[in-house]
Amino acid sequence: MKPNSGTLVVNIMNGVKAEAYEGVYQCTARNERGAAISNNIVIRPSRSPLWTKEKLEPNHVREGDSLVLNCRPPVGLPPPIIFWMDNAFQRLPQSERVSQGLNGDLYFSNVQPEDTREDYICYARFNHTQTIQQKQPISVKVFSTKPVTERPPVLLTPTGSTSNKVELRGNVLLLECIAAGLPTPVIRWIKEGGELPANRTFFENFKKTLKIIDVSEADSGNYKCTARNTLGSTHHVISVTVKAAPYWITAPRNLVLSPGEDGTLICRANGNPKPSISWLTNGVPIAIAPEDPSRKVDGDTIIFSAVQERSSAVYQCNASNEYGYLLANAFVNVLAEPPRILTPANKLYQVIADSPALIDCAYFGSPKPEIEWFRGVKGSILRGNEYVFHDNGTLEIPVAQKDSTGTYTCVARNKLGKTQNEVQLEVKDPTMIIKQPQYKVIQRSAQASFECVIKHDPTLIPTVIWLKDNNELPDDERFLVGKDNLTIMNVTDKDDGTYTCIVNTTLDSVSASAVLTVVAAPPTPAIIYARPNPPLDLELTGQLERSIELSWVPGEENNSPITNFVIEYEDGLHEPGVWHYQTEVPGSQTTVQLKLSPYVNYSFRVIAVNEIGRSQPSEPSEQYLTKSANPDENPSNVQGIGSEPDNLVITWESLKGFQSNGPGLQYKVSWRQKDVDDEWTSVVVANVSKYIVSGTPTFVPYEIKVQALNDLGYAPEPSEVIGHSGEDLPMVAPGNVQVHVINSTLAKVHWDPVPLKSVRGHLQGYKVYYWKVQSLSRRSKRHVEKKILTFRGNKTFGMLPGLEPYSSYKLNVRVVNGKGEGPASPDKVFKTPEGVPSPPSFLKITNPTLDSLTLEWGSPTHPNGVLTSYILKFQPINNTHELGPLVEIRIPANESSLILKNLNYSTRYKFYFNAQTSVGSGSQITEEAVTIMDEAMASRQVDIATQGWFIGLMCAVALLILILLIVCFIRRNKGGKYPVKEKEDAHADPEIQPMKEDDGTFGEYSDAEDHKPLKKGSRTPSDRTVKKEDSDDSLVDYGEGVNGQFNEDGSFIGQYSGKKEKEPAEGNESSEAPSPVNAMNSFV
Repeated sequence: MKPNSGTLVVNIMNGVKAEAYEGVYQCTARNERGAAISNNIVIRPSRSPLWTKEKLEPNHVREGDSLVLNCRPPVGLPPPIIFWMDNAFQRLPQSERVSQGLNGDLYFSNVQPEDTREDYICYARFNHTQTIQQKQPISVKVFSTKPVTERPPVLLTPTGSTSNKVELRGNVLLLECIAAGLPTPVIRWIKEGGELPANRTFFENFKKTLKIIDVSEADSGNYKCTARNTLGSTHHVISVTVKAAPYWITAPRNLVLSPGEDGTLICRANGNPKPSISWLTNGVPIAIAPEDPSRKVDGDTIIFSAVQERSSAVYQCNASNEYGYLLANAFVNVLAEPPRILTPANKLYQVIADSPALIDCAYFGSPKPEIEWFRGVKGSILRGNEYVFHDNGTLEIPVAQKDSTGTYTCVARNKLGKTQNEVQLEVKDPTMIIKQPQYKVIQRSAQASFECVIKHDPTLIPTVIWLKDNNELPDDERFLVGKDNLTIMNVTDKDDGTYTCIVNTTLDSVSASAVLTVVAAPPTPAIIYARPNPPLDLELTGQLERSIELSWVPGEENNSPITNFVIEYEDGLHEPGVWHYQTEVPGSQTTVQLKLSPYVNYSFRVIAVNEIGRSQPSEPSEQYLTKSANPDENPSNVQGIGSEPDNLVITWESLKGFQSNGPGLQYKVSWRQKDVDDEWTSVVVANVSKYIVSGTPTFVPYEIKVQALNDLGYAPEPSEVIGHSGEDLPMVAPGNVQVHVINSTLAKVHWDPVPLKSVRGHLQGYKVYYWKVQSLSRRSKRHVEKKILTFRGNKTFGMLPGLEPYSSYKLNVRVVNGKGEGPASPDKVFKTPEGVPSPPSFLKITNPTLDSLTLEWGSPTHPNGVLTSYILKFQPINNTHELGPLVEIRIPANESSLILKNLNYSTRYKFYFNAQTSVGSGSQITEEAVTIMDEAMASRQVDIATQGWFIGLMCAVALLILILLIVCFIRRNKGGKYPVKEKEDAHADPEIQPMKEDDGTFGEYSDAEDHKPLKKGSRTPSDRTVKKEDSDDSLVDYGEGVNGQFNEDGSFIGQYSGKKEKEPAEGNESSEAPSPVNAMNSFV
C-alpha cells in the first residue's frame, strides 16, 4: 500500500509469479463518519500459450468447390487477434469469394486455380504480451476439371436454418453468414418485422458480417441473411435476444441534512432480467447494521425522518442480476451549520459595457441557505428578466450597462442564521478605434503613415501593437511607431502588405487593418533605368565534400546600382532542368562559399538584382558531383491518424532527391502503443509516404517515428510523435439535460459531459438541436424547422437565443467527435413565457360622419401571449397642426371594430393603437382621419353644380372662346389687325406676349375683367405652384394634396390631374375636408 494513499501496488519483479496475485479485490475507506467500499476489482494474469503441435495434410480441392481452412488459435487472455499471411509476411488478399470468419477460419466460397499455394499461415497476436504465435503453414492444391460445375448457395456458417444469439445491452452485436457456391453468392441482411437501426448498422467483411453498435432491448428479434447467386438462394434466421446488465435510472446521491430534517435516498436501476436492490450501511448489510429509528427502508428507497447527528453514515446500494452488478456509495451527512459566504468581501469585478457580468456568491450551510441579492447595502431585492440567478449563488447581468456600476450585496440565510457579503462591480467603456488606418498607394522611397486614434475608458491602460501581415513589424529603423500612428520611412517593395493596429486592455481588445501598396516612382526623363546585365565568367574553386567557392564578374548596372546577387543551383542527378534558390549576397560581393549536400551533381548560376528588377540568369557553371553519405535528416510532418476504427495510418513528407545523400533511400517506420510499455514494431518501406497498421484498438494513442536510411546507413535517431488510431462514432448521449428559461426569447441548456472513454475520438464539442413545436397562443402546429447550435470543446451549457415568446419547444443534445455525431439525448420539452405583442396588423378608419368615425383593426401577427385588451388613444389636430387633449380608451381583446361618437365636425384626428398582454403593451400604429363638414353647406354646393343653367352657361363660354380663336386665326393669315392686337400695340402690356413672327405661334392674352379673381389670389410664380397664403379662398384649399397648376391655355389642371399624395404631418395647408364643389365655385 502506498503511504497516505489508497493505492495498492503489486510488484511482480521480485520473482513471485503473477498467478499468485490472481483474485478479486475490494477497497474500503473508513473514518469516524462511516465507511465507503469500491466495486470488485478482478486481477487475472495475461496468457499467450503456444500453438499445439499438429500434422497438417495438404488440402486437395476441385476447382469450384468450397473450402474452410481452420485456424483454431490457442485460448489466451485476452483473446488474440487473428490474421492470415504468407511466408513473406504479406496479408493474404480477401474478397467476396475468400474471407476470414469471426472465429478466425479462412473461408473459400469456391476455389480457383490461383488459390494453389503452400503458405497459408494463421497468426495469433496477443496484444497484452506483445507476442505473435504462428500456426504451421497449410498447403492448398486446386485441380481443374472441365467443365467447372456451377452450384447454388450453401451456408458454410452458421449451419442449419435457425440459430440463437444473446448479446448484452450497450455491446456490439456481430452476426455472420458465409456461403459456398459458384458463382460467388451475394449476402443480404434484413430484420424480420422491422428495419435495421439507422446510424448504428454497419456491414463488414464484404457484407458477410452484420454489425450493430450500442444495442438495446429494441434490437431483439429475428435477423435473416440470404445468400443468392444465379442458380438459387438459401437463408438462415438468427434469433437475437438482448439482455442487460444493471444500469442506473437514478443513482443515490450524497445527502446533507440538518438535525430534525427529513430526506430520502433513491436507488433505481434497470436491466434484463430486472435487477434486485440491496442496501448496506458502512459496508455492512443494512439488515444486520445498528438500528437507526430515523431510517426506514422501502425497496429501492431509504426514507429518513427527523434525523439526528448520529444518523450520519455511508450507504451502499447494490443492484445485481446474472449479468453484472452496480455499486454506489452515498454519504448521508447530518450537519447543523449556519450560512457562510466563501467569496472574499469587497471583491472587485470589472467588465466592459454591453457584455455579461457574473458576480459570485459562493456559500455553504446546512440546511442549504437561500440566496438573495440587493443593489447597494440597503437597496431593494433584485428581480426581473434583466438578472439571472444561478443555483450556485452567482448573479448574472446579461447586458451590463454603465449604470450597473455599484455595490451588490449577497445575503445567505437558513434557520440557523444569516450572513451577507458586499462586492463591487465596475462597468468600463469599451475601447474603440475612432480613426482607423486607411488604404494607401505609396511610391518607392516615399513615406507612408497609418493612423490609429483610439478612445478608451480612462481607468484602463491601453497598449497598441502594430503587425505586418499578422506578424511582428520588421526589425528596421525605418519603422517609427508613434502614440497613435505608424510611419514607414523610405518605403521599399518589401513593405507591401497588410498593417494591423491592435489595441489591448485588461478587459477587451479591438483591431483595424489597412493595405499598403508600393509602386514605382515615375522615371526621370533624362536617365533611363533598366535591369542589370547577367553576371559573367562563373568559376568553381576550393572543391570539398561539403563546400565549394563560386566567383563571377558583374554585368552592366544600367544606371541602378546592383543591390544583391542571387545564387541558384541545378541538381543534374535528381532534378535536371530545375533550378533552386541557394543563397544571396550583397551587390558589392563577387565570391561566395557555398554549402553542399552529398550525392548531388551541382551546377550554379548567378542573377543580379537592382531596384528595377532581376537580370537574366548567367550561363551555368561547370558541374560538380559530391560524394554519398548517410542521410542528414528524417522525414518531416510525421502524423498518425486512423482512417478506420481499427487502423492507424502513418504518413510523412518524403525527403527530396538531394536530401537522400545517397542511393537506395528507404524509411524505417516504427510504432508502439503509448503508456502500455510495449516494444517498438518496425517495418522498412521505400517509394511511399504512408503505411497502414491494421487491427488496432479504437482511438488509442501511439508513439510513432520515421527514420530515413540509404545504402550507406541510417539518419540520426528521429523524434517521436503521438498519433491516434481511428475514431468511431460516440456511444453515449449526454445525460441530465436541463433547460432554464431566462426570459421569453432566451433559454440556457445544461447537460452532463459524456465520459471521454465513450467519445471514442477527439472531442470536438456538443450540438444542441432545438425546434418550435407550437405556439401556445394559437395551438396550431406548423412545419418543424430544426435549428442547430454547436458548442466547441467540453462545454456543459449553452445559450439558446432568438426564441419566440409563449411557445413550446423541444431540444436534444449530441456529442461530436472527428467521426461524427453520437446518439441524441431524450427530447426535452420547455416553454417560453409570454412577451409583449407585435403591433396590430392594420388599422382602418371608415364611414366618416359629422361627429363619428368607424375604426376597424386586425389582431397582432405575433400575439406573444394571451391578449388582454387594446389601448386606443386619440387627439384632434387644428389648422396649425397643434395637438389637442389626448383621450384614452381600453377595448376588450375580442373586439375588432369601434364607432367613435360625439366628435367635432370637419376636424382632423390622430389615433394611436396598440395591443396588450399580461406582460405589457406592444408597439403602436398610428392613423389620421377627418370628420366631414356641415351637411347643409355641402348640399347647397352640390345643388349649384348640378343646376341646368350652370351647365348651359359653361358650354356657352366654351363655344365663344372657340369662335374667337378661329376669327383671330383667319384675320392673322390675311395680314390684318384685330382689336385685341391693336390694344396690344397701343398699351404694350408686359404681361401680354406678342405673336412670334418666326414660328407663327400665339402669345397668351388676358382679359382684365374676366380674370380679376385669378389675378388676386392665384397668380402663378416661377415654380408654377399656387401658394395658399395669397388668398383665403384659393384653389389650393380644395385640392387633394397637390399644388394647383395651369396649362399653356390658362386652364386649371391641379384639381383633376388624378394625382393624390398623403398629406404631410406638418405644414401650412388647411386640415379641412377637400371639396371639388368649392373649387369649381371659386373658379366661376
